[in-house]
Amino acid sequence: MNPRLRHWKEAATLLLAAGAPGPPPPRSPPGTCDYELLLLRRSSRSGFMPGAHVFPGGLVAAADFAAEWLGLLPDSPQCGLGTVRPPPLGGSRAPLFATDRARLGSPLPGEVAFRICAIRETFEEAGILLLVPGARAGAGSGPAPPLPAERLLPAAEVREWRRRVQEDPACFLQLCRHLGCAPDIWALQEWSNWLTPVGRAGGGGRRYDTAFYLCCLEKRPPRTSQDDREVTAFLWSSPPEAIERFKSQEIWVAPPQFYELCRLCNFSSLHELHKFSSDRALEGCERWMPVMLTASDGYIQLLPGDELYPEDPDYTGEKKIIMSTDKKVEDLMKEGSVFHRIVIKNINDLAVYVNIQAKYKHMNPVMINSDCSDYNSRL
Repeated sequence: MNPRLRHWKEAATLLLAAGAPGPPPPRSPPGTCDYELLLLRRSSRSGFMPGAHVFPGGLVAAADFAAEWLGLLPDSPQCGLGTVRPPPLGGSRAPLFATDRARLGSPLPGEVAFRICAIRETFEEAGILLLVPGARAGAGSGPAPPLPAERLLPAAEVREWRRRVQEDPACFLQLCRHLGCAPDIWALQEWSNWLTPVGRAGGGGRRYDTAFYLCCLEKRPPRTSQDDREVTAFLWSSPPEAIERFKSQEIWVAPPQFYELCRLCNFSSLHELHKFSSDRALEGCERWMPVMLTASDGYIQLLPGDELYPEDPDYTGEKKIIMSTDKKVEDLMKEGSVFHRIVIKNINDLAVYVNIQAKYKHMNPVMINSDCSDYNSRL
């Protein structure tokens, strides 16, 4: 945790991909995925994005940085995660990861603690335990296998542990000790980093600097369940199917989740996705704070690299900068040439436009307009 932050809180979320049950249909349409992604529906009473379908995750807790975790994890630099390479020329490590946690009193590196947070929140919200026996460091050659059957707890005992962890995050460490397991931090690959835009904060001005991780599982966990508190339903869906559900207004996802679903549409194979995420695991990522441009008939969320993105973004909101124009979205698109943006006509009508080179050896999203069925990239 970073108590010095005043304008936002730190969080972690997990894009959890798992092999789809059963073989694909014999006449699967082009782009059919052999994996599914876990989406959770937030409670309508939530103070931030009520009713939205999100990836599991939440606020980092002091317990995620506890020194006691070192007793369960390998005694090696970064607990065996490896060191992220220096950023490319002109780039910088995202502050969320670059912060010296030792100076804040934590013996646990941020890369470890944020992974623990994402794994803990996935258990709290979906009842899924992403653990490995002992402290078996290092990612395998393929998607992560399930926890051995002898380590699984009866459903009633899982519910009790889940309740305890929800009430006190420190109980997650106790659960791991009880099972003789460690959080499988090595299965989580750094994927992206999103900061809530100024002016889009939830109730009470909530903003979050969120680490997005990707984890590939061989198959769906044996049990998935909502907690009926923060989460009221869950959905396993391929990225294209989730976008179709969004287009038909069956579900609603926020722009960052829509962007990441579009990015995952590049991968139809779980093993292809796992290889890509593993190969670029130590490249890192940059922090993205969307900047809102209000047009006469909609909004555009500008992202770093877009020709209209400010040179000096107002990260804190203290400058009270408002970007607006009397032009229509269509006119702004015709006039522009360098795009990294999300066009918002209404909450279920989004479109991603990108024609810049992705940094950090990452992949640009497949450009999908949510009000049409064309899945065509302009790159």
